[in-house]
Amino acid sequence: MIGGGITGLAAANRVLEVDPTIKLTLLEASGRLGGVLETVQHDGFMVEQSADGFITNVPWATDLCRRVGLADQLQPTSDRHRRAFVVCRSRLEPIPEGFLIMAPSRVGPMLRTPILSTLGKLRLLGELFVPAKKHVSDESLASFVSRRLGRETYQRLVQPLVGGIYTADPEQLSVQATMPRFLEMECTHGSLIRAAWRQARTRDKTPTGTGARYSMFMAPRGGMTSLIDALAARLPDGSVLLNTAVDNLVQEPSGEWSLHLAGNPPERLAVDAVIVATPARQTAQLLAGLDGELADHLRQIRYASCAVVTLGYRREQIGHALDGFGFVTPLIEQRQILSGSFSSVKYPGRAPAGCELLRIFMGGACQPELVDLPDDQLMEIAIKEIAALLSVTGNPILQNIRRWPSTMPQYHVGHVQLVNKIRTLAQRFPGLKLAGNAYAGVGIPHCIHSGEQAAEEIVTIVREKPGCTTS
Repeated sequence: MIGGGITGLAAANRVLEVDPTIKLTLLEASGRLGGVLETVQHDGFMVEQSADGFITNVPWATDLCRRVGLADQLQPTSDRHRRAFVVCRSRLEPIPEGFLIMAPSRVGPMLRTPILSTLGKLRLLGELFVPAKKHVSDESLASFVSRRLGRETYQRLVQPLVGGIYTADPEQLSVQATMPRFLEMECTHGSLIRAAWRQARTRDKTPTGTGARYSMFMAPRGGMTSLIDALAARLPDGSVLLNTAVDNLVQEPSGEWSLHLAGNPPERLAVDAVIVATPARQTAQLLAGLDGELADHLRQIRYASCAVVTLGYRREQIGHALDGFGFVTPLIEQRQILSGSFSSVKYPGRAPAGCELLRIFMGGACQPELVDLPDDQLMEIAIKEIAALLSVTGNPILQNIRRWPSTMPQYHVGHVQLVNKIRTLAQRFPGLKLAGNAYAGVGIPHCIHSGEQAAEEIVTIVREKPGCTTS
């Protein structure tokens, strides 16, 4: 395994679940496992440095937690205030109930919301009469939503919701790669609204909450590091090598793989098969000498950067009721934050009694310059924005900044076709598997699924070789 983030750890764990006799080595360039997942404790605050939970409408994360003994530690989002807000004319307005990313399942809340103008609401309802498009080619998410729901709904609701998920520019984002179910809804029902109504009627109970379906999120009670620690504890002694970077891969004429390790002097590790679970640009560098065409296609996957600013306040400093789980910010509002999460409302136990924990996301594809600001300027912007939106007074009692440069893959128009080409080229090398969030899903469950799929395929290959090893 090359890469000790959640993808590589899930892959390593799955290899040993399927065949414990396989000798496995996991190589991680940094000094810790977990990649972007890290939980730190500060004066009674539990601070997540990136993702603070995972969605449960796909089974891969919850299944893994069960298999590693964390099932009784999983904590759903709080029953209180399962809703979210969007910034509208410098105020936080609730996202209309039943609005699921880009498809309203209820008319009443859409008609009553102050987020859309009268003309915007009429255009939204006019989606019922917009003819379905035959999707012979990929389309940007912005184009798709504007065509079906109107430009105002896109700018005021969909852009901030999708931008918050992918830290992306929906004008570039592929609807086929990111939201394929909405294409299916258009194709099958001829209308997103009609499809949402029909689906709502067939459900026994419509989940409460708006926007991101917060009732479907969970997290380990001890934070995301709990999952990383549980996975690491299951690996054999000596199988994890930290601070060990791989310079390049070479396939020998025998079919064996040589991993050239950085160092002085450099070392070589021979294995029968390898799973590469690194970002696409690093994977391209590793494979450049093996297959230039494959490396060139991997380099076409772009990445965005973001910064997470965490602030702790005493409850009396915050004028807003915090009667939701967070908010997203449309670009049209011209603010310097992507979104905010009310962490201590979302998951109990994240802040000391009488305090609240807020996480602010900044940068992304549309405001990349913010991530490069000095810490004091970045913190000043975050505090100022939060003070204006949540009526906060005084200074925070906790301040934390974590930057994630070039971390979030951007699924631009044509991404599905690009990934299909990458997979086809990689098939030239049966003992090589690629995994991670660059290909078919950016969330934690999809990373886990990607790693486990690669692991199962690798086990089939190495089982055929005596004394098999994998990395």
